[in-house]
Formats: sequence, structure tokens, C-alpha cells
Amino acid sequence: MKTFDIKGTERKEVGKKSTKELRKNGLVPCVVYGGGKNVHFAVEAKAFQYLIYTPNVYIVNVDVDGKKSQALMQDIQFHSVSDEVEHVDFLEIAEDRLVNIAIPVKLNGLAEGVKQGGKLMLKLRKLKVRGFAKDFPDTIDIDVKDLMLGKSIKVSELNFDNLELLDPKNSVVATVRLTRSAMSAKGAEGEEGTEEAE
Repeated sequence: MKTFDIKGTERKEVGKKSTKELRKNGLVPCVVYGGGKNVHFAVEAKAFQYLIYTPNVYIVNVDVDGKKSQALMQDIQFHSVSDEVEHVDFLEIAEDRLVNIAIPVKLNGLAEGVKQGGKLMLKLRKLKVRGFAKDFPDTIDIDVKDLMLGKSIKVSELNFDNLELLDPKNSVVATVRLTRSAMSAKGAEGEEGTEEAE
């Protein structure tokens, strides 16, 4: 999985007054937890531009005053009006610790149902999985070449090495729907067949 580097400064004070002052100076208050002691720190707001506004999921290399750890972004709080990032929570990870994460889904191949006039629809853009950080792929790749018209791929049909899927088994990940144009074409074929029979 791709990594992303973030450098921050440890916060000595964590009250509302301190937090307000940080935001006023273009900094985002953050916390990394899960490694024993919670570490409160601040990062320049612009540092999150390529971490948050992207479909990619990253393992984040957090550097707080020279103290380094690896983490996953767990929660982001945005301002209700300006949409600016107000707070970010990180979960520290370790090689021997199982963690949960949502990984983007990527559909590969031209579905048979699309060749027949259907439309391929991605219903779950991300899949929740549990595993070790070293086993996380950048994307969950799903082959849809054999997906027929009107058929779906459910979570229960998927299996990936070293990953446990956490979404409900009956959740639809991708489906090929019959489009109106395809329905019209089928209807026209049916009418032709009837005329020939007469």
C-alpha cells in the first residue's frame, strides 16, 4: 500500500483556546492513538490536500518532532460551513496488529453484460477489510469479465489472500443493469420474431 508522509509539532496544550489559536494560524489539530500513549500534535492544513481529497488510501508516516510512527487515518472533522479540515484522528499500526480499513474497489475487464447492451454499476466504492498493514493492497481488484446482464457480484463471492471482508455477505459490489436502449432493442427483436411466426 502507498505511504504518505506528514510532519507535525507536538501540542503542549489541548484546550479549546489552544485549538482555536492553531486553526487561526493555518494548523490542524491531530491525535495519533493506539500505541499506548495518545500523541496530540498539529500539522499545516495544506499538508492534508493530497491525503484527504483523493480516492486513494494511504499508510501515513507520522513524524512528530522526530518521533516516527505509522498510522491509518480514522476520522476527519470538517467545518460545517467552510468545509475546512478541523481535526484528524490517526490509528497507530504495527506489523503484528490486525486493523480494519476501507480500501477502494477497482473493476477490471469488459463485462459480458456490457457487450449485450447493459451498464456496469459499482455499488460499493470501498470494501471494509481486516488484516495486517503489510497485506493491504492499494485497491481491491475484481474481475468482471464474466458478469452477465442482470447479474451481480456480492461480497460473499469474493475472497482475497490474508484479508477478511467485513461488509455484509449479501451486499452487492457490482452489477450489470439492463439499459432502456437495450430493453428497446430486445422489444424490437421480440416483435420481429412474432411477425416472422405469423
